[in-house]
Amino acid sequence: MDTRPDAGTPSGTRPEVGGEAAIAARGLRVVRGDTLILRDVTLTVPTGLIYGLVGPSGAGKTTLMRAVAGVQRLAGGELRVLGLAAGSLALRGRIGYMPQSPALYTDLTARENLEFFAGVYGLPPGRVEAVLRTVDLAAVSDRPVATYSGGERQRLSLAIALLPEPPLLLLDEPTVGLDPVLRRRMWAQFRAWAAAGATVMVSTHVMDEAARADRLAFLYNGALLAEGSPVEIVAGAGAADLEEAVVRLAESKGEGR
Repeated sequence: MDTRPDAGTPSGTRPEVGGEAAIAARGLRVVRGDTLILRDVTLTVPTGLIYGLVGPSGAGKTTLMRAVAGVQRLAGGELRVLGLAAGSLALRGRIGYMPQSPALYTDLTARENLEFFAGVYGLPPGRVEAVLRTVDLAAVSDRPVATYSGGERQRLSLAIALLPEPPLLLLDEPTVGLDPVLRRRMWAQFRAWAAAGATVMVSTHVMDEAARADRLAFLYNGALLAEGSPVEIVAGAGAADLEEAVVRLAESKGEGR
């Protein structure tokens, strides 16, 4: 993958670190049926950094990302993204969302998939070539996606998210099923984009990956239990490392019920 700081990042729209928050949630609530999925979540994601979401399955990580992407109905609270209400039409093309399960047309080639989405965004053909190089798929871009490995499909899904050169990337478990070498390369790419000014929100179950984020939010049963840098979360839990910290936080929540 291309890990240059400017690879695939916004051109002329890069926010300054410490400026207006990329994401600001206050009292966020999401209900599905009779179940409260997000419980009054309040957090702020500064611009220009990697913000990690951690927590067990069913904690609300994907729901929070969907809310930020504007595809999740809210039951209460306020959510602003890049200074606008989540779901605003003006945010189209400013958010790159990579869902946990790649949404790809497997009967088409990678290039054809990208050309389709580029047409939706009204982008020039050259943008397709650029993202193919960024995710290192140019050499296999004319093969049907049905023949791709899991890692290649993950990279194609990432390429689609990158097409509009968004200042905000939402990556839901982007390294699931990838080998350690490719995982390391992807995280190097995330760091390069953040260094260039993009904001990257990424969810993960892997604590050695989470430790590479600038800040983390630990969700448990839909509630925000801890927020801060990895070092702050470890210290706050009185733990030796991040894995022990999240276990202690989860256990303390369970004991309090």
